[in-house]
Amino acid sequence: MNDKTTRDLIVEAADQLFYQQGYEHTSFSHIAEAVQISRGNFYYHFESKDEILDAVIDLRGAETVEMLDQWEMEGKEPQDRILSFIHLLIANRAKIMLYGCPVGTLNTELAKLDHDSQANANKLFTLFRTWLRRQFTLLGHEAESDALAMHLLARSQGVATLANAFHDEQFIEQEVALMGDWLKLCTTSTGYSECHQSRTD
Repeated sequence: MNDKTTRDLIVEAADQLFYQQGYEHTSFSHIAEAVQISRGNFYYHFESKDEILDAVIDLRGAETVEMLDQWEMEGKEPQDRILSFIHLLIANRAKIMLYGCPVGTLNTELAKLDHDSQANANKLFTLFRTWLRRQFTLLGHEAESDALAMHLLARSQGVATLANAFHDEQFIEQEVALMGDWLKLCTTSTGYSECHQSRTD
């Protein structure tokens, strides 16, 4: 393995372990064992766990941008793209029921630890927020695009949290269907006021 490949493997392993075990409960030894490298080789690439954390956040950010770009290419209309975001709960439901949302759980843990990287991790949510805001603007809801984006983010996070707590796949499917119905209201001119009203009901 060359240096770049070894570093990538370390970051990928840390990404999975931080998600499954949490940042605080993942040690250098856990990551080195997962990658099957010596501690000396490990320290050649990273001097601290915080350095690995920043690399993991960068990796998740790059993967998020790639996913959003893919949705842009595949979705003909903004409502199709927003629906891709909603359906992410379905696509990731097995992992969500086991570990929760990777973005939400990391932000929550780092906030509890008052960790210096918490603001950096929050940028992952900002990527989704900015992208959703743009989609709602394209739907004709520019004035409340940010409020609608935050509402959808909050609802998806709530679904992920409760699905993880109760390990309930049917709950995920039910909530995704309801969010789809809500989105339909937002895509019709007659449903404009209903869309905003349903956000506060």
